[in-house]
Amino acid sequence: MTADRFHWSLSFGRLSVVMTAVLAATVSLHAADPTEAFLKTHCLECHQGDAPEGKLDLERLSRDITNREIERRWVRIHDRLSSGEMPPKDAAQPASGDKAAFLEVLQGKLVTFREVDDRENGRVRGRRLTRRQIATTLQDLLAIDARLDGLLTEDAPSDSYSTVADRQTISHFHLEDHLRAVDRGLDEAFHRVLRGDSQLLRELTAEQIVRRDPRRRTREPEMRDGLAVIWSSGLIFYGRIPATTAPEEGWYHFKLRAKGLKLPQTGGVWTTVQSGLCVSSAPLLNSVTTFEATEEMRDIEFDAYMAKGEMLEIRPGDVTLKRARFQGGQVGVGEGEPQEVPGVAMESLSMERVYSPPADVTKEALFGDLEVRPRAGADAIVVSKSPEKDAETLLSAFAERAFRRPVSKDELEPYLDLVRQALNDDESFAGAMRMGYRAILCSPRFLYFFEAPGPLDDYAFAARLSYFLTGTAPDRELRQLAAEGRLKEKDVLRGQIDRLLEGRGVSMFVADFCDEWLDLQTIGFTEPDPKLYPGFDSIVQSAMLNETWITIETMILENRSVSELIKADHTYLNSRLARFYGIEGVEGDEMRKVTVERGSHRGGIITNGSVLKVTSNGSSTSPIIRGIWVAERLLGIPIPPPPENIPAIEPDIRGSKSIRELLAKHRSQDSCATCHVKIDPPGFALENFDPSGRWRERYLRLADGRRERGAHVEVAYTLPDGREFESLEEFQTLVGADARVLAVNLADELLTYGTGAAVSFADRAVVEAIANQAAESGYGFRSVLYGVIESPTFQSK
Repeated sequence: MTADRFHWSLSFGRLSVVMTAVLAATVSLHAADPTEAFLKTHCLECHQGDAPEGKLDLERLSRDITNREIERRWVRIHDRLSSGEMPPKDAAQPASGDKAAFLEVLQGKLVTFREVDDRENGRVRGRRLTRRQIATTLQDLLAIDARLDGLLTEDAPSDSYSTVADRQTISHFHLEDHLRAVDRGLDEAFHRVLRGDSQLLRELTAEQIVRRDPRRRTREPEMRDGLAVIWSSGLIFYGRIPATTAPEEGWYHFKLRAKGLKLPQTGGVWTTVQSGLCVSSAPLLNSVTTFEATEEMRDIEFDAYMAKGEMLEIRPGDVTLKRARFQGGQVGVGEGEPQEVPGVAMESLSMERVYSPPADVTKEALFGDLEVRPRAGADAIVVSKSPEKDAETLLSAFAERAFRRPVSKDELEPYLDLVRQALNDDESFAGAMRMGYRAILCSPRFLYFFEAPGPLDDYAFAARLSYFLTGTAPDRELRQLAAEGRLKEKDVLRGQIDRLLEGRGVSMFVADFCDEWLDLQTIGFTEPDPKLYPGFDSIVQSAMLNETWITIETMILENRSVSELIKADHTYLNSRLARFYGIEGVEGDEMRKVTVERGSHRGGIITNGSVLKVTSNGSSTSPIIRGIWVAERLLGIPIPPPPENIPAIEPDIRGSKSIRELLAKHRSQDSCATCHVKIDPPGFALENFDPSGRWRERYLRLADGRRERGAHVEVAYTLPDGREFESLEEFQTLVGADARVLAVNLADELLTYGTGAAVSFADRAVVEAIANQAAESGYGFRSVLYGVIESPTFQSK
């Protein structure tokens, strides 16, 4: 058995012992307990026998809370009784004193079970790094910028976060891909140190950008008045530039000088930059950036990660522009201009191979202060006068960073032994060290979080904090504070939170968290029907994502109230997104803060196009889907799956029945009404937004291939507490006024994402305390974030 497999087997053996251990915690609802009389009087009539209501058989449900599944069922009973959903309205209701007494006993037993269970086993079981975290950590440990996430197995889709241990899986596919990513990262790092960074700088003029033979019909730019020109067209790969073909995989920095031609009345020519092989056998293109080509020549700079053989495609990408038509899938010089379509004209384009961080940082990460001696025509030599001693020093430092805590000599010995064996077999020092580093990076101690039940020690806490906010392992400063035992000191901790959120830090945190919390990672899964909802394109979609990301970033940086998730007097737009929304007065391709008027129907992330798009299917909207999304993601109202015997509500695409009429019949069934009273209000409040995120007053439908206006959209509804609203704006005012509800849910989401375990019944008091603390700042987003990190739940396994 190899060392790699030995360590995997050893660790999984230990994990299985932990995860299959019999829980010491057993909390019982005994038959003699007065709670049993309550159940018999008010619950057992419906919830027992061969066909119990809701498939909940209370007669068979264990009164001994011995595991988390039984706990989950009793929590559900508690919540439905506490909220008044049960017993049903048409059933005899328990006396308020009896109900309160039952709930008090049940609450105590639920809390006791979880406290004992957490103390014995911890809240989180067997949590590992996510795909994105593995890739980012490898980049940081090896000081490279190669993209590795594409080599790793995707995290299993679930109804929770990829960080949640109970939703994570591991298989031989994960392990094979992990080894592949580790080898790719090590190859990149050792290549940089031993062979040096390859240099590339291309300064392309217009003549070098255009097609080589102007007599041939191709898909490359053409020369016009000394500029390389691409006209607006739907032809695939039109605008590809072979002169930008990447000689090797990596990051490239581009400087483009361009302007727009035949500008539309709406402004400049919105242009997309993509990369790919640009051939029919490899049709996928990677989005790089977008910009607005104006009447004046301007400079645009951007970075692109490109695989070997990939090139840029630069073209007008605004689907609202008039488009040229070309015969035979190719374009001849002079065929586009007579069609009077907009275009983008390029004067020059430079392409430079870039690396981050510098090679000396990579060298230090692998070989410390040892000399790396270059050799002509061969790999450099790492000079070590005491190979075993140097190997021990380097491996120890690397293992401490990879394992995120100090490593004892006994723990280091298997890896050091690999290096010794390699050196004895006449392997070079660099080659031997590569074997040691590979074994460390393939160890479960790298892939998994090793945390003992109870309060986290400073090293485990540093790791949790770092992965929560930055998605990677603790840096030197965090590790030093952990070693000193000072990281949990309030002032020190606040300072570190602020430091980690500086600069690009907050952008990385927001992108990682919001992609899962708000489902933004699914935005490309559907495409609005262009016949019904024209004008949507990749430029709009990119701006929509930026609108949401910047909104959340600003809420964190300025500690703005979480009520702005529902209602705000501003949003962030560029000219293209503003035009799509129908908002005037916004110019330029940079996202900027825009004060929104009441009639704009914007402000609050529930009105962001990104959210509206991920909550629709591209052809129609559903108040149910959007209502569940708002209830669960923002308001903290869990919605259970519908009963199996209840068919799904499908919109009537013919328009003969409105969704409101269809839902009215659906809600007439008692098993549906209890949930729809929570789902429907936010769902209907957003019904004025179509699947592309645009505002509408009437539904649209296709008749004989033509778009027709259908019924008026009806928004008016009643909240669960009886308050009524007539419009989106009234809904925003009513719901946005209760910032505490939003703060409690945000704390719940952040705790789940950050700790890797869902908030339990016993954690609810902690969540309430976080909200109480945030109330002093008007429930500021950053205040909630501080409270989550400083809470005992976040600081315990």
